Amino acid sequence: MKKRILAALTAGCLAVSLAGCGGAGSSSAAADTGEAAQTPAETETAESPAAGDAAAAGYTIGICQQQPHEALDAATQGFKDALVEAFGEDGITFDEQNAQGDSNTCSTIINGFVSGGYDLIMANGSSALQAAAAGTADIPILGTSVTEYGVALGIDGFDGTVGGNVSGTSDLAPLDQQAQMLADFFPADQYPTVGMLYCSAEPNSAYQVEQVTGYLTEMGYTVEDYSFSDSNDLATIATNASTSCDVIYIPTDNTAASNTEIIQNICLPAGVPIIAGEQGICSGCGVATLSISYYDLGYATGEMAVKVLTGEADISAMPIEYAPNFTKMYNPGNCEALGITVPDDYVAIEE
Repeated sequence: MKKRILAALTAGCLAVSLAGCGGAGSSSAAADTGEAAQTPAETETAESPAAGDAAAAGYTIGICQQQPHEALDAATQGFKDALVEAFGEDGITFDEQNAQGDSNTCSTIINGFVSGGYDLIMANGSSALQAAAAGTADIPILGTSVTEYGVALGIDGFDGTVGGNVSGTSDLAPLDQQAQMLADFFPADQYPTVGMLYCSAEPNSAYQVEQVTGYLTEMGYTVEDYSFSDSNDLATIATNASTSCDVIYIPTDNTAASNTEIIQNICLPAGVPIIAGEQGICSGCGVATLSISYYDLGYATGEMAVKVLTGEADISAMPIEYAPNFTKMYNPGNCEALGITVPDDYVAIEE
């Protein structure tokens, strides 16, 4: 549904100020704006093709976020900020909804977006992406915080471009580097057994575990699988892993990310360190991670959306984009509690 905004021509010039969007919890970017004198830079932006299109047309975008989580929240905010920067608050409307970790709710939310004839759908998380891809073949879909699109969408021989009406950004940090990080902190001769703790209901988690298991096995580790079906059996599985393993690896996993307190309360007292696939999990229960900025990832997704909406790019030909930078980070509190010496090239996660 593309809403047309009629521009009234007057004898004078109407200055429009582009302002940043509101907090992550808002459902619309529409807000009161006042008149302001434009700087030369702002005037140039307003006369650019993309901004000109936005002045003549407003867009409605549906945002389906898989569940509440700091990383996913940051990706959503980055996405919104990029679009508001391009189109202004009056040129874009967001229908932002959170599925609270329920895949059926994702489908319900997506169906509402489709019924509304929205201009674009942003799917934040694998379940949201799967629901969106199943819900429409016509409305452009951009995913974010999705680890591996081929796995999430069941694409054999995935070559980096989904095709059709789907593209987006991936939060996958290099898995070989994550395995090496574990080896640097916990050598195989001192920590021979690694437990893989992840949610079996998340295909992307299983993919990461499979890849990292291969790397660690080559390094001489014994790797054991500790998968849980949902948060209800997480405590039992985490207890089993902490009892049997020397170190635990948790991939980028939404269920684990939402339940780090449970994992922390089991593994830290047991003295079992955790290498995490992303910063949020590391902050909650880990010792180290190879981190990306989810805000930047969401912002990059928003920039892709601008290109799709203005016709600058064909979504069917847009390859999946990845985070350009990775940062080695550590959890100061857990490292101190476990007596772990951190290399100089690691950055502390702010508590």
